Amino acid sequence: MIVHTASGKFDVQLSPQPATEAASQAGLGRMAIDKRFHGALEAASAGEMLAFRSAVTGSAGYVAMEKVSGTLDGRAGSFVLQHSSTMERGVPTQSITVVPDSGTGALAGLTGRMTIDIAPGGAHSYRFEYTLSGAAP
Repeated sequence: MIVHTASGKFDVQLSPQPATEAASQAGLGRMAIDKRFHGALEAASAGEMLAFRSAVTGSAGYVAMEKVSGTLDGRAGSFVLQHSSTMERGVPTQSITVVPDSGTGALAGLTGRMTIDIAPGGAHSYRFEYTLSGAAP
């Protein structure tokens, strides 16, 4: 299968949400995710994140799920991304993958991994390497 690469910028808004009692006791923060992707992925997403920030500067972790709806290289549909990422004293490790069989419409059969970059000043960009079974580029 051919691996395709899509890249571009995105805008994100994180809104603090009330944490469950268990999350509060564990020191976890809960956020709603609202994103707008631009470039090869023209889409909006909504989701939820749980995060923890260590007392050590630059160390933290988060997990999140978000449903992405729009077009990917001109193909319309939706899919779900699963995040599990950490920062160890300022060094990030990212795992952002398409949930298997979550693709709909022209994105059915989508698999892939995304990486996120945050530039100095806060601008966000993505790089999405993906395959789409049964689809020609």
